[in-house]
Amino acid sequence: MLTSKERAELRSQATALDTTLMVGKGGVTDAVIAEAENQLDARELVKGKVLEGAMMTPREVCDEICEATGAEGIGVIGTKFIIYRFSEKVQAQRNQSGRAKRKATPVAKANPVRKGAQARRQAARKVREQRNEYFRQMAIDKAIEREREKKLREAD
Repeated sequence: MLTSKERAELRSQATALDTTLMVGKGGVTDAVIAEAENQLDARELVKGKVLEGAMMTPREVCDEICEATGAEGIGVIGTKFIIYRFSEKVQAQRNQSGRAKRKATPVAKANPVRKGAQARRQAARKVREQRNEYFRQMAIDKAIEREREKKLREAD
């Protein structure tokens, strides 16, 4: 299962790809699935198109191919779809060329501007709470004072 960031990265890679898998009026046949298998083994990322004569939507075609090949649907836009499946063959080529399997998901670095803003908000919240506590205590003291004065007046 891919994360949304990984999907977004694969979608951005797929924009440069040519459409290599075509699904026509015959729908998803054994030949289409076999071709998808070959392309997934060779490339990992495949862009396909559903022609107008097909009686299926691109989403249905994508789901069917993914189910048959064990791939994952990355996206469907208009009549085109993108599927992905990790390939050992491509991994071996990457290892020979020195490229890593997958880039590590970037860990969010501490943003000093955001940290400063958070610190200022926290300081302002603390001051506000202290001020509210002070006025709350003053109100309690005033209420006690009024009660004393009321009892003194009643006693007179």
